[in-house]
Amino acid sequence: MSNIDLNSPPPNHKFSVSIDREETTAEVKVRLFKEVALFCVAIAFVVLIAVLRYSTLTSTASTAEEKKWAMSVISAATGGIIGYLVRK
Repeated sequence: MSNIDLNSPPPNHKFSVSIDREETTAEVKVRLFKEVALFCVAIAFVVLIAVLRYSTLTSTASTAEEKKWAMSVISAATGGIIGYLVRK
């Protein structure tokens, strides 16, 4: 094993030191619960918006301007979902 002098590292080399704290199982469970709860709330809001926009599009009482606005919201949401899935 060779020794490296950290005061003068070899050319074109960097070094870094980090100290990370380990999560306990209780902390992992709380973090995962928060993430799942946030995901469920976000999904609920997206579904609510989609249902409201769809009902606006299919309603006979809504004006042409409202239907145009609803289509732009649905198109933006669809584009966002496709962009998210393609990136993954």
